Amino acid sequence: MRQSTRERDDAGFTAFVAANTPRLIHVAELLTGSPHDAPDLVQAALIKVYPHWRRIGGDDPVGYTRRVMINHQNDWWRRKRPREVLTERLPEAADRSDPADDHALRVAMLAALAALTRRERQVVVLRFYCDLTEPAIAAELGIAVGTVKSTLSRALNRLREMPELVPLPMAG
Repeated sequence: MRQSTRERDDAGFTAFVAANTPRLIHVAELLTGSPHDAPDLVQAALIKVYPHWRRIGGDDPVGYTRRVMINHQNDWWRRKRPREVLTERLPEAADRSDPADDHALRVAMLAALAALTRRERQVVVLRFYCDLTEPAIAAELGIAVGTVKSTLSRALNRLREMPELVPLPMAG
């Protein structure tokens, strides 16, 4: 019995979700600053991606899904401002061989990202976690390359001003 187009699409989408969910959740956590909101953001994005799977399945489905996540986060951000209160002092970055230290570093990184504006956070995550080039970030966010450069520069300067953070490279 031959497999229908819909069954092939469903199988392809299921394989995509299985292979990429951990990476998408990590990107979502970096974007939202919350391990609790990240799975919700990914789920909302996948719900929006599924009806269009046949059209995007062969292109760059991870990039497309990331873009949907960013758009959804922008919509969410407009509706609901974060209510979390961040601490003034971030945990010290110490020996990274201990899982507790790794967790503290992750908390510090999320707190540092939370101190940035939404757009700055998006640019930093896409540049340094997703390893996208400035033109790719510009295309994904729908902004000019110059805006990406200035936003990234401003974000890195803000992060460098946080004395509690591990020193960042000065090139930017």
